[in-house]
Amino acid sequence: MEELRAYMERFGIQGRLIQDIGDTPSVATAAEALGVTPERVLKTLLFLVDMPDSPTPQPIIVISHGLQRVDQKRLSTYLEVGRRRIKFAPADVVLKTLGYPAGGVPPFGHRTTCRILLDASVMSLHTNEESLVYAGGGDDKTMLEIALSRLLAITSPEIVPLSETEKEPDASPSSSL
Repeated sequence: MEELRAYMERFGIQGRLIQDIGDTPSVATAAEALGVTPERVLKTLLFLVDMPDSPTPQPIIVISHGLQRVDQKRLSTYLEVGRRRIKFAPADVVLKTLGYPAGGVPPFGHRTTCRILLDASVMSLHTNEESLVYAGGGDDKTMLEIALSRLLAITSPEIVPLSETEKEPDASPSSSL
């Protein structure tokens, strides 16, 4: 958390670190602790992608939100690789690559510069210049409060539809049994 605070001060990033919010192992519990809807809580996820032109897996950050799940088929299509070439990074790799523990990763200020993708559904939260979102604040008990417009300016992400889509209910007669 102190590394993130120093990063924000060094680059004049306006935002607020909310400390000691308690045990928040999920988006739902973080939202409840913050008094906001789960959609306003961002998740900074690290994927390791075997790109055809690289000898080692490339770290790619996906910023999603709320209860949305990243659709790896959509991610693989966008990155033009097979689904098996994309792996969710284990916690030790997250810490080593980004400098923050899984569950507390902020959307910027990482140890390693990574390509950043933002799930397009996050843009639905951008209703005005001061629309606030909440993200990992550098550890598992701190959250970052920041205007989405500022976050977009800082990260310059590629905006891509990556959320799993709602599945249509099965309309077959046997589904009602």
